[in-house]
Amino acid sequence: MVKIDSTARIDREVVLGEGVEVGPYSILQGKIVVGDHTKIGAFTVIEGRVEIGSCCNIGHHVVVGAPPQDLSYQGEETQVVIGERTTLREFVTVHRATGENNATVIGDDCFIMAYCHVAHNCRLGQGVTMANNSTLAGYVEIEDWATLSGWVGVHQFVRLGKLVMVGGLSKVVMDIPPYTLADGHPARIFGLNVVGMKRRGIEAEQREKISQIYHLIFHSDLTRSQALEELKKGDFDPQLVEEIVGFWEKSKRGVARWVKGRGKNADEENASLSW
Repeated sequence: MVKIDSTARIDREVVLGEGVEVGPYSILQGKIVVGDHTKIGAFTVIEGRVEIGSCCNIGHHVVVGAPPQDLSYQGEETQVVIGERTTLREFVTVHRATGENNATVIGDDCFIMAYCHVAHNCRLGQGVTMANNSTLAGYVEIEDWATLSGWVGVHQFVRLGKLVMVGGLSKVVMDIPPYTLADGHPARIFGLNVVGMKRRGIEAEQREKISQIYHLIFHSDLTRSQALEELKKGDFDPQLVEEIVGFWEKSKRGVARWVKGRGKNADEENASLSW
């Protein structure tokens, strides 16, 4: 059974799944579909073309689907797509995309904490965590299980790889490759996210393979381009090579540097960053 507070305003074209709850003074207007058992808090505004998956938790004072803060936007129909079991805490803002039929996408099982902003045309994978006040500019891409600590700012078109962790208050202006830790102004890589990999069930043998790949890229006598070519023809795990080398080849902003002298062995990199 759907539960809608008497003070909420819901357009006729809005489609609410079974067990959806809408809190006091919330407004849903536009081509909106909300999945089963999703809860929407008080004073929240969802507008435009928005799809929200099942079992999500949309907190108080959240805004989803507002027009992008982009001077090139001309009112074309775009959308926001949010996966299943994702949480948006209080005062989160998620803007719809620029460009006809484009979308801002947040994947399944994401946790977006209070006051975070996800700008137009961003794409977040599965299990992404953004701690309080972190902000993504337009066209940012974040791969699965990456974590941004509090007050991180990410420049437009930047990409964060799988299982990346970024330290609090960092300024991210270049891409951060998969499985690494980054921190600073601007953010630099200083090791592998060993704790994160262990939590995701990546065994020591696989972590060592990842360490060997990054050692060749950042700590050998080869140039970056030489190292990437060597990885393609060497005796390295082809799936990891495709994942990591492919990340470099798709970069628009360039990839951040590794802090000199740090992180040559995956099992030596035990540091983790708090939110």
